[in-house]
Amino acid sequence: MSKKIVFMGTPDYATVIFQELLESHYEVVALFTQPDKKVGRKQILTYPHIKQFCVDNGLSLPIYQPTTLKDEKIINSIKSLNPDFIIVAAYGQILPKQILNIAPCINLHASLLPKYRGASPIQSAILNNDKYSGVTAMMMEETLDSGDILGFDYVKLNINTDVLKLFNQLSNSAASLIIDILERFDNITPKKQNEAKVSFCPKITKSDGLVSFDNSMSLYSKYKAFKYWPGIFLESGLKLKKISLDNSDSINNEGEILQIAKDHIIVGCKIGTIKIFEVQPSSKKVMSVVDYIRGARLEVGNSLS
Repeated sequence: MSKKIVFMGTPDYATVIFQELLESHYEVVALFTQPDKKVGRKQILTYPHIKQFCVDNGLSLPIYQPTTLKDEKIINSIKSLNPDFIIVAAYGQILPKQILNIAPCINLHASLLPKYRGASPIQSAILNNDKYSGVTAMMMEETLDSGDILGFDYVKLNINTDVLKLFNQLSNSAASLIIDILERFDNITPKKQNEAKVSFCPKITKSDGLVSFDNSMSLYSKYKAFKYWPGIFLESGLKLKKISLDNSDSINNEGEILQIAKDHIIVGCKIGTIKIFEVQPSSKKVMSVVDYIRGARLEVGNSLS
């Protein structure tokens, strides 16, 4: 008889893990995800990624979208499902003790814990130019990402690893990891996290995308980390939509246009230089940076800032 799982998750990271469980011999008896949200200027009511996946694939399992997990009706609903495991991946709510006591609750956190507890572990690994990132499977407790470790998987980062690539890598790692953990669960001895090495990462806000031409490596790291959202932009509001690192140690005037090529420009930072290929002025479409500077009548020696 297959063991029953209640799955809790919201974004595409969770969807990949959810799909792996659906294709396994485990029985996913219910999905918990965040409520639908109004998105964009037109405030269109939009399903969470994982719910949309269920709709697109005609899945008939129960979908719960509570605003809180502390509601007695929700707790009783989970109890009535009689799960063997509750699997959590980027769900967006902390589980109360009443739910933690129903069945073993396993969280798949996208960092090598105890590093980067919190809401933005993938972006933080990129921002800090880490050599490695990974996924940790842990037993859940009432405090944030502090539970005992069941297992982990790691991936190597390179200079061009961006948030989209790392999301995909870690989603696939987490999907494989959870099957392995469930298969070996009864024989695993959970390990305490090293509290001396704990670090935290906050929720990303739109203002985090503001950049300057101070340091090319830092600017490029922000571009890679915030490529999905919120993107990066200058104080003027100009969005830098496609860039690459050109040089990381030269000394230049901040924001000076150093070279204009056929499809890009090179801009100086106080330390280093970057190549810019595409930009987006406020309230306009994405365009070639060469077209932009021609329209703005900017030349070599002028400032893009």
